[in-house]
Amino acid sequence: MYEYFLGQVTDVTPGYVVIEVSGIGYKVLTANPYRYQVGRTDVKMYIHQAVSDNGMSLFGFFDADEKALFEKLLDVSGIGPKSALAILANNDHAGLIQAINQENATYLTSFPGVGKKTAQQIVLDLKGKLNDLNVDVTGQTALDVEAPAVDGALADALAALEALGYSKADVKKVTKKLETFSQTHASDTNALLSEGLRLLMKK
Repeated sequence: MYEYFLGQVTDVTPGYVVIEVSGIGYKVLTANPYRYQVGRTDVKMYIHQAVSDNGMSLFGFFDADEKALFEKLLDVSGIGPKSALAILANNDHAGLIQAINQENATYLTSFPGVGKKTAQQIVLDLKGKLNDLNVDVTGQTALDVEAPAVDGALADALAALEALGYSKADVKKVTKKLETFSQTHASDTNALLSEGLRLLMKK
């Protein structure tokens, strides 16, 4: 099993990044690929390796606590890697833990793939068990990286939302607001993706 990779990010897509370690390029699924900058050579990415009937997949995280939170979510019946990744894509990990501790099932059902029954199971399995994790609202953006070219930033952000499991209909509902956001606040993919996640949590 891998603990982490230390290498160079060579490609960033809406659903994954490629990190090269000792001449080998690894495809790593991550909650927000646009945290990472192509060409950066000193990236430390914590890794969870998942093996299924369809093969092996690698999931990447900013730090050990984010990885631990992902693995805690995987322990919940009804939560698979894709759902866990979509939950982690929301910047507010502290808010997630608070929602679990306060048994706020409505908040949890805002994530793709999480219905009422699964939300209740998350609360049942994880309430009071995540307080030792060192997470805060900056965990997803702490790398402070440059985003891809502005021209395709909105399209990349929308594609990333769909890669996380949000439906085309839900993404379409927030597209106009994201267009406005890009004109008045920011136009890089990382900021647009974070804003899209915030809007989808409110729907």
